[in-house]
Amino acid sequence: MKKLVSLFLLMLTCGLAFQACSDSKTYAEMLEEEKDAINNFIKTNKIKVISASEFEKNDNKTNVDENEYVQFSNGVYMQIVNYGTGKDSIKSRDVITVRFVEYDILTEDTTLTNYAWPTWLDVFDYTISGTTAYGQFRQGGLMYYNYQSSQVPEGWLVPLQYIKSGAEVKLIVPSKVGHTNAMQYVYPFYYHLRRIQVW
Repeated sequence: MKKLVSLFLLMLTCGLAFQACSDSKTYAEMLEEEKDAINNFIKTNKIKVISASEFEKNDNKTNVDENEYVQFSNGVYMQIVNYGTGKDSIKSRDVITVRFVEYDILTEDTTLTNYAWPTWLDVFDYTISGTTAYGQFRQGGLMYYNYQSSQVPEGWLVPLQYIKSGAEVKLIVPSKVGHTNAMQYVYPFYYHLRRIQVW
């Protein structure tokens, strides 16, 4: 009788463990869900996607009236709303300040913004080493505080080579080039970066 009860409990435990495993998504499934969410966001917002080569032929411009976004090979979609008024382009070792809204494309909700606080800007150090760009948030900003990481999302760095101080940009940033939480949970985000300024 004891063996029968033990066997029953073992089968029950294995069944529960199998059920728990079948409920979780694989990484491939999460990537597919992310891709579908981005495509749905593009369709819902009537975004016209152009290639990087079209963008280059167009003097690195996106047509805001046509809601045009350029798609890069790393999966980032970018629309430059305003190229900025500064004399020089943004360069290595510049300190950048930014106002932003972060919108979670999967949950369809605004998750973070520093628009409400006039004096609260997110600040990061921008560095170019060879062909690679890096960004490191300084303490005190909302992104640093919320995600407990100084790493600037790689997707945020994409527009910096095309704009000047005072620019405004919209981005769709897939998880692989997002912040640490985006990468961990495979979440794509939409960003409206305003007042990107050299400090």
